Amino acid sequence: MNRFPITYELSNDLYSPKGLRLLSTSLKNLKKFPYTPIEQIQKAVQYASKLSIQGVQPKLSVALNVKEEEFKIVEKGRRFILKPPHHLYEEVPQNEDLTMRLAKAVEIEIPFHGLIYNIDNSLSYIIKRVDRSGNQKIAVEDFSQLLGYSRDTKYEASMEKVILVIEKHCTFPVLEKLKLFRLVIFNFIIGNDDMHLKNFSLIRRENKVELTPAYDLLNTSIIMKTEEEIALPIRGKKSRLNRKDLVEYFGMERLGLSKKILEEEILRFKKSQEEWKTLIAESFLSLRMQTQYKNLIESRWVTLDK
Repeated sequence: MNRFPITYELSNDLYSPKGLRLLSTSLKNLKKFPYTPIEQIQKAVQYASKLSIQGVQPKLSVALNVKEEEFKIVEKGRRFILKPPHHLYEEVPQNEDLTMRLAKAVEIEIPFHGLIYNIDNSLSYIIKRVDRSGNQKIAVEDFSQLLGYSRDTKYEASMEKVILVIEKHCTFPVLEKLKLFRLVIFNFIIGNDDMHLKNFSLIRRENKVELTPAYDLLNTSIIMKTEEEIALPIRGKKSRLNRKDLVEYFGMERLGLSKKILEEEILRFKKSQEEWKTLIAESFLSLRMQTQYKNLIESRWVTLDK
């Protein structure tokens, strides 16, 4: 049996009926995406000047054609972002998909996402755009725009400045500060050291301004082997962070969260560890990468438990 790449459930086919219904209630089958990873990267370069999706990793804008049972590259009416296997780094789609599932397990809001098969049986990652509802655009601004930084300077701010954006723009800043703390602790534990300003953004929905559902979450530490632990410094530090930096200084002093709330948040992560282990084992990462992922999480927990 195969493991279905959108729900991780076992299926006799590439895609299970239950999983297909998550894409569309009318979808009965899904063809393989008709491009190899190299062809997808070539298409991403071709469309780069036309599409609004930015970033170092090659990306395509795609829409699900239910009638033809396949994803198609589009310029208008786009609903999904597709990321092919990276040309430099190993198992990036599998890594990002797993990491997003781990985030959901600790109640971090995320968009719909999953893996799909390409024509050569490799896997690409898809995620539903949060700045679209049907053909309507939803107001979304990243923190780089809000703080006046550019794409070239998106690493030059700090997490303290991220807090200032929340305090200035969010409808209920206290709630968003709790979300931010949870996200920062999550990224530290799972080894995401690339959460720069453009990976934080605000969305306006239901007459309130709040943090967007989380995106671009992946364990970069096992991919890029960097010594940094965080992209934007906390208390001037990007590495050798400890509980005092993350919980006492950032959570309590800068975010203004109570000791009780912070303890509850750390407990939330501890209670999710068994579920995380199951998700890692069920993921599409190779056994070697699964082991590296688990080892990094364990080492980060040692730091937080000090």
